[in-house]
Amino acid sequence: MFQPQFRKSDRFWLASAAATLMLMMPVALPRIVQAAERVVTVNSLQFVDKGLVAVGRIPANQRDKFGETFGSGSGMSVERSTWRRTATGYQGNFVLLPDRGYNVEGTTDYRARLNKLSIQLVPHLGAAPPPTDTQQTGVKATLVDTILLTDVAGEYMTGLDPDAVRPPGTGLPALPLAKNGHVSIDPEAVVRMADGSYFISDEYGPYIYRFSAEGKMVAAIRPPEAFIPMRKGAQNFSSNNPGPGAVIPEPPNPNSGRQNNQGFEGMSLTPDGRHLVVILQSATRQDGGDSAATRRYTRMLFYDLSTANQPRLDAEYVVPLPVFDAAGATLVAAQSELVALGATKFLLLARDSNNGYGMKGAQSVFRKIMILDTEGATNIAGGEFDGLKPVAPKGVLDAAVKPVTLTPFIDLNDNAQLNRFGLHSGVPNDRNNLSEKWEAVSLVSVLDPAAPDDYFMFVINDNDFITQDGFQVGASYKDASGADVDTTMLVYRVTLPKELKPY
Repeated sequence: MFQPQFRKSDRFWLASAAATLMLMMPVALPRIVQAAERVVTVNSLQFVDKGLVAVGRIPANQRDKFGETFGSGSGMSVERSTWRRTATGYQGNFVLLPDRGYNVEGTTDYRARLNKLSIQLVPHLGAAPPPTDTQQTGVKATLVDTILLTDVAGEYMTGLDPDAVRPPGTGLPALPLAKNGHVSIDPEAVVRMADGSYFISDEYGPYIYRFSAEGKMVAAIRPPEAFIPMRKGAQNFSSNNPGPGAVIPEPPNPNSGRQNNQGFEGMSLTPDGRHLVVILQSATRQDGGDSAATRRYTRMLFYDLSTANQPRLDAEYVVPLPVFDAAGATLVAAQSELVALGATKFLLLARDSNNGYGMKGAQSVFRKIMILDTEGATNIAGGEFDGLKPVAPKGVLDAAVKPVTLTPFIDLNDNAQLNRFGLHSGVPNDRNNLSEKWEAVSLVSVLDPAAPDDYFMFVINDNDFITQDGFQVGASYKDASGADVDTTMLVYRVTLPKELKPY
């Protein structure tokens, strides 16, 4: 049996069908507004946080259609056409993207996949907390299907760390290749298109892949050379998490390009459908990404989809990730998800690491959803910074470049909100303490004519497949932490400026 010691994390400095998962709250939908509201203003636009309105869980040992441990949400997308109001609440179909598989020391031959869920929501609105027995049953998730992701030849894609490169061909760039001959992918974000196809972002490349509705790769986007991990002058897509029989890369960290496990963590489609926007989890190696204290200045890319088969890089901006103090040290909160609200406005989820249920540390210091604004920022696309000239050498931003702005909006660690639903951030480090990784965000309309600018914001964790009753890649496993980290679904109600329509 696979015996874990160290978990793959976003920290870079460490080298069935239709199975009902939760019970829905059986009450009528109240039509009152959450009492406590918080207003944030960005460039005269007002964003309103109306608070947490529902919580739900998917058990940590849930299996998917193929009988393997489910694995929660590294990314999430909504089938918009299915979202509707019901007699008791709301219902719609969501797609959850699990990570590269259960891996603690090294990686495994986990087949990449998507899980389709039917989500039912009964929000609790009002000042009083919900009854104790319904605090965490406001969201019900039913597994509908699991789709395997394959390459252009129909061969499954693997979570194994790549130790080779598949040469360019058949309209595709050079691809990360595992020791077993399969294309490697570490999937992190998903966008479902109107035609049912998917864009999925990857940490290994870092690349963006397009898949058909059936899960077959049809295209791949290779970013500028500044993003490609290089070791000793050659591209090398390893993240220093070798699988069985694979070798440790030399050097362990890239000399330039994306840092290990810090690839395209967030991705979104602008509401007009024109631009696919993707963002690195933290700075490239040459931009200060070689240190936990200097990895602040990451980059976001805008790809024009006007010509569907040949996306064109239209814009590139520098994003100053938030910093926070922990035990006397100043650290950078890497980002985990991006949601477009308009052509220039986005939500960005940024957080710390190594704290929460399933980890040794109990108290998270930073988990916030920020408002990102690109207005007035410098577009560096196609210039010298897309080569190997750093835009922020040693973490100091080039004086000629104006970054985007970030404004705090929602604090996921707000215990005043969490406690109303039986959750908390910090001690005791039990199953009601928020787990470490929060990585998936989506917005759906409240569908209320009296509140046309109100949306439910779903926020879902990535549980890293942590369970005491796991099964994957032909073997049972039991995580050494002793924890069962459920997939937890938090739902907030927000009001967006009428000028912004997220879809």
